[in-house]
Amino acid sequence: MKDEYLKKQARWLSEGQIDRRQFIRAAIAAGLAVPSALTLATNVLAATPKQGGKLRYGTSYGSTTDTLDAGTSEHGMTQALNYARGNQLTEIDNDGTLVPELSESFEASNGAKTWVFNLRQGVEFHNGKTLTADDVIATFNYHRGEDSKSAAKGLLTGITEIKKDGDNRVIFELSGGNADFPFIVSDYHIMIMPTVNGEIEDPNSPVGTGGYIIEKFEPGVRTTLKRNPNFFKQGRAHFDEVEFITLADTTARQNAVMNGDVDFIDNVDAKTVALLGRVPTLNILKTTGTQHFTFPMRVDSAPFDNYDLRMALKYAIKRQELVDKILLGNGEAGNDVPVNASMPYFNTELPVHEFDADKAAFHYKKSGHSGTIQLSASDSAFTGAIDAAQLIAASAKEVGIDIEIVREPSDGYWSNVWNKKPWCACYWGGRPTQDWMYSAAYTADTEWNDTAWKTGESAEKFNELVVMARSETDEVKRKDQYWEAQKLLQDDGGAIVGMWASFIHAHSKALAHDEKIAANWTSDGSKLAERWWFA
Repeated sequence: MKDEYLKKQARWLSEGQIDRRQFIRAAIAAGLAVPSALTLATNVLAATPKQGGKLRYGTSYGSTTDTLDAGTSEHGMTQALNYARGNQLTEIDNDGTLVPELSESFEASNGAKTWVFNLRQGVEFHNGKTLTADDVIATFNYHRGEDSKSAAKGLLTGITEIKKDGDNRVIFELSGGNADFPFIVSDYHIMIMPTVNGEIEDPNSPVGTGGYIIEKFEPGVRTTLKRNPNFFKQGRAHFDEVEFITLADTTARQNAVMNGDVDFIDNVDAKTVALLGRVPTLNILKTTGTQHFTFPMRVDSAPFDNYDLRMALKYAIKRQELVDKILLGNGEAGNDVPVNASMPYFNTELPVHEFDADKAAFHYKKSGHSGTIQLSASDSAFTGAIDAAQLIAASAKEVGIDIEIVREPSDGYWSNVWNKKPWCACYWGGRPTQDWMYSAAYTADTEWNDTAWKTGESAEKFNELVVMARSETDEVKRKDQYWEAQKLLQDDGGAIVGMWASFIHAHSKALAHDEKIAANWTSDGSKLAERWWFA
């Protein structure tokens, strides 16, 4: 009875119906000692979102080649920016659940081949235009167009028709059933854009429906935003201003948060966690999700077009050593599939790809290759990528494979190196479902297939299985399809999935957030700007 009474008083305090003095008086009357009442009042108020202040967000991501076209967003900074300035039909909430966002509700029919999204009414873009079904349809058509370069194009190939039923109802017809479709439309590339005469006039326009309005965009340097006074979400977007600052250098990023020049940094080096943890003004935040670090080999480029060479490299890597020395234990070893035990239909019977000198030497000799193999890396790929590449070169040398590390510039890494050079370092934030992860990076139709694994018997079979599993409603059959797909990918594919890594952040103790923190992306699902506040 007392607990219920205190919860009610705490709710009233957080909502401003009573003040701190009244709450403390009520808590004492309920039997709490004065010190306990004071502490409880402080905690309640600290957990109550307050509006105001300027968030300075120091991020390891950013490039001078960045644009405002959400479809070409390549890394964590532009992703966070997309979420700050715009919205999708759905979103992954901070507790990991899928919820409507620009849609108010959605429902499926016809074996999940037809999906209807009912739009929120009264939502405005930053330019004052009211959101309608035409904006949604034009946005999706932009991403799935024949000449589209959008990273979301591969996710949307199953759409055969999009139509509207009035201004606030959008209907998607799919070529096959897809129970995961509402997850797909939450993808950060598919930020709903405003139309002009029914068309997307400028995909690089800063205009969105999000909690913040872009004031200045300096690619690879900083982006400044101000709060949108007409934001449709109640209890979100608390800061008056937000500034995203690119700090690609790990030491510079660490010093900035230690010195109070920024309020938050992502991608804390595991080696400096203890040091930052001793700073009295800072908190360390770790979240564990689906982030993984990879070394994609493009199978359309020599020497990685050779199956045995790929297998030799997969067996020449000491993955646990990578976890121990690069992540300092903040993660787990990878096994060359972008799926782990936290995801549905994880194949528990896959062979373990760990360092095996005999197997590596066998496949390397069988490949017929000789000479140096180049591995491109930069800490822009992930913190510690250069050190990880050096560890890979050292273990490969033990079996007679000579790897040359090419240190690439941080600026432009995602435009000039990743998805272009034959072998490089990379990170993936992961996706909540296998279909989404495969459609983003492994199927033949996605722009982000960074291994170019698209042709050949195994790749073609893999693509067939992904399509089959997408619409399969029998759980046993779907599991079998995903298990076979993982076997094909692990064996024949060009991805070396070396590590699954926790997200590690450092932030000022002046910042506050909900009790639950999203782990689907770094920085509270890349929505820190919308979800956090100054206590």
